[in-house]
Amino acid sequence: MHYDVVIVGAGPAGLATAIRLKQKAKGSLTVAVVEKAAEVGGHILSGAVMDPCGLNELIADWSKKGAPVKCAVTKDRMLYLTRRHAVPLPTPSFVRNEGNYIISLGELCRWLASQAEELGVDIFPGFAASDAVFDDKGHLSGIVTGIMGIGKDGSHTERYQEGIELHAQQIVLAEGARGSLTKKIIAQFKLDKNADPQTYGIGIKELWEIKKEKHRQGFVTHTVGWPLDSRTYGGSFLYHMNDGLLSCGFVVGLDYHNPWMSPFEEFQRFKTHRSIRPLFEGGRRVAYGARALTEGGWQSLPRLSFPNGLLVGCAAGMINVPRIKGSHNAIRSGILAADCILKAARKNQLQQEITQYDTLVREGDIGQELRRVRNVRPFFRYGLWAGMMHAAVDGVLLRGRAPWTFHHHPDHTSLTPAAKAHPITYPKADGIVTFDRLSSLPLAGVAHEENQPAHLTLTDDAIPIKHNLALYDAPEQRYCPANVYEIITPDGKNPTLQINAQNCVHCKSCDIKDPLQNIQWVTPEGGGGPNYPNM
Repeated sequence: MHYDVVIVGAGPAGLATAIRLKQKAKGSLTVAVVEKAAEVGGHILSGAVMDPCGLNELIADWSKKGAPVKCAVTKDRMLYLTRRHAVPLPTPSFVRNEGNYIISLGELCRWLASQAEELGVDIFPGFAASDAVFDDKGHLSGIVTGIMGIGKDGSHTERYQEGIELHAQQIVLAEGARGSLTKKIIAQFKLDKNADPQTYGIGIKELWEIKKEKHRQGFVTHTVGWPLDSRTYGGSFLYHMNDGLLSCGFVVGLDYHNPWMSPFEEFQRFKTHRSIRPLFEGGRRVAYGARALTEGGWQSLPRLSFPNGLLVGCAAGMINVPRIKGSHNAIRSGILAADCILKAARKNQLQQEITQYDTLVREGDIGQELRRVRNVRPFFRYGLWAGMMHAAVDGVLLRGRAPWTFHHHPDHTSLTPAAKAHPITYPKADGIVTFDRLSSLPLAGVAHEENQPAHLTLTDDAIPIKHNLALYDAPEQRYCPANVYEIITPDGKNPTLQINAQNCVHCKSCDIKDPLQNIQWVTPEGGGGPNYPNM
């Protein structure tokens, strides 16, 4: 199938690109969006407090058109937690949420998809972009959607269906953090040659219905400190949404050092703090999920254009980490990408590298915003208090104009050997406020066709035992929030790594954190994975 533009990923960046193209080009350009989730929004997970600036630019009358953006932030609070106390902290001006909205990003994406379809965009949910097509010059010319119905043994089952090649003059990659096709394209064209390594966090989220008397619509709380040690970047969020819902989550930087740490268990432990636990008591947990997020910011931005294609949103890494916001920049990058594509189309230069896009991102609002906060995240490697003091000096006094820039290192190189690290004993889940991973998975709606090749593969089958287990006590057992990886001894003597791929929530943490980069995450059959209705 042939289109003028094919967009991979129906998140805010991909849908914004599609909408802007059709708003301006109307019927003169054909546009398709492929999405690996069974429905648009099914794999979208975010906090989320949204700055509406990008949406304002994309669809000025979004409120009249019924966008699910209705819960305005009414109050901000930041707390420093010790084991027993919660100490209020001043909220820096550059991270305040006045004028922002608490939303479900999945719901917003479903609404954006409806706007795109009304404009004539073809959206194909349930079709994973599993590979790229290159022309005889080595330029990207299309994508391949995954073959359906291949059994574990490689045979064709009764469900067999060939993948489809979608060819286009421009391919826009909007897969989000650590997209498998984006990872391949970045390596193929060396787009990160002049950038720092990308650094990531893992965000783990639960949605709760809490008791009416405890709910304060529009109230936003962030915490730092306990239960994390001072060397580990991270913290929590508590967002009071509409309809008695509480969006609760925990983010841990994947450059953490202690191999005994489990981000999932740290989240559960956070909820036991005596100033936090009462909020959940008497409530009901209704959804669960996890997702990696890009935290490298300005220093880690790769080149954003390549022959016949562009990177938008979190595929490139446009989150403003101190603000914990990326959807506004995702939408703005989609708008810029579409405008550059339209300009090239008017000049009959669509099938080429559109280098102007990279320049516009870096020199425009997105680049200026990311550059101002570029030193906040990397300075936290010196500890929580040093990081907070530097953020105050750099962000408030210098307003991001410091003459220095700190740099990032690959997350997978940061682990300390288990023998030199402090073991962590986590309390057993009580089933009331805290839970284990296996009981959480049904709330993520995880489902994969079981008779298919594993989408989690090992480059070398020996490494998990000879290296990871021997040196780090198999940290994949703990950094995965879905119990995918287990060390078992089927013969009672020789340990082996068991991969429960059917549990995977597509967070990509294993692909990021594995010490020797031995775990490879590839797309499973389209429609598989989690199904987040309102995350």
